[in-house]
Amino acid sequence: MKLIKLGLISFLVLGTIVTSIGLLFPSTVLVSRAVDVNASVVKVKPIVADMHQWPLWIEGMKDSSVKIVSATSAQFGNTSVTITAVTDSTMEAKWKGGDGVEQVSTMRMIGKPEANTAIVQWQFVQQIGWYPWERFGSMMNDKIMGTQMEKHLQQLKQVAEQQ
Repeated sequence: MKLIKLGLISFLVLGTIVTSIGLLFPSTVLVSRAVDVNASVVKVKPIVADMHQWPLWIEGMKDSSVKIVSATSAQFGNTSVTITAVTDSTMEAKWKGGDGVEQVSTMRMIGKPEANTAIVQWQFVQQIGWYPWERFGSMMNDKIMGTQMEKHLQQLKQVAEQQ
């Protein structure tokens, strides 16, 4: 009986410590990458703002599990993506996973329309719950997502510079 009581108290204390440490992590995770493109914002914007153009620069978009519904909506397996806003310098999209996790993606195209260079900055923002495994798991977001974002931005650069 003493051993069970000790195990239960230890479990509660350890759980409280792990949860407390997890609460020290931020509740908002932002992953951001940028690339310089030798093309005008006018050339880059249609490639970014139309999902029919995404297979040109996002790897995996040609996969059979991807369904492009319209210029502003697509389904990646169990993840749905919807472009929610497009201005002359930004594109915002909502990515919603099958598990209900939602991320907001913003692509900023910085440069003058008449200039032949643009900076494309892409960021993902995700709100994290209070569960310790969510908070600790968010530490990997930058490593996992950042690498993919860099790769896609390099492909975007190549596509935009060839047009």
